Amino acid sequence: MSLRDYFVADYKGPPFALFGPGHLLSLALLGVLALALMQLRGSGDHARRRARIGLALSMATAELSWHWWSLTFVGAWQPSTMLPLHLCTALAWTAIYAMFTLDVIAYEFVYFFGIGGPLQAILTPDAGQYGLPHFRAVQTMTSHGLVICAALYLTVVEGMRPSARSIPRVILGVLVYMVFVTVVNVAVDGNYMFTLHKPPTASVLDSLGPWPWYLLPMIGLGIVNCLLLYAPFAWIDRRRARTAMTSSARS
Repeated sequence: MSLRDYFVADYKGPPFALFGPGHLLSLALLGVLALALMQLRGSGDHARRRARIGLALSMATAELSWHWWSLTFVGAWQPSTMLPLHLCTALAWTAIYAMFTLDVIAYEFVYFFGIGGPLQAILTPDAGQYGLPHFRAVQTMTSHGLVICAALYLTVVEGMRPSARSIPRVILGVLVYMVFVTVVNVAVDGNYMFTLHKPPTASVLDSLGPWPWYLLPMIGLGIVNCLLLYAPFAWIDRRRARTAMTSSARS
């Protein structure tokens, strides 16, 4: 096969093999990248800034390349499917902004929703007929994997962290965003964030009931996800408080 064959829309190669050799290699490479970024903890401002900018530009390239591929090889760009409104895509652009600015609010959204959702996406990618190393499969793995790397980098290397007040703020923000996306879905005949119906491919939503009732447990899973991701920080804060109380009592 020629290089162009790995970009064409009517790909003749094998479909994406879940946990096949290519998938496992992709997961391993993303893991190595994440670990390499974590090694920058304690580095100087210049090194960390270069890493942030490099990661941000990589995420932007991954997102924009999808639009380039759709226009060049699919020959279509439709607002019903191509707007950057799915949560993972919106989080990618939020992470890019956070990388440049270290904005705390942007970081909170990236931390709470930029790990669980993208993790599911790289473990069970929706690449369909496009098996690795087709561009669409590579782009799917890369775009979601880099969001996870960004969330971990901002937390471990830059030392950012959520607070207890972050949870209701982020949950309310996502709920408002869901309402906005639903209005857009009606206007453009789309289904971003799957607020109007389930995706055509198999997903976790299949076990959550019919529309619109599956939206409630979907929101509930999001809240549980936030609580689980905040749990390590709650444990650290509680341990520090106990240590401080013990030290105060001894003095």
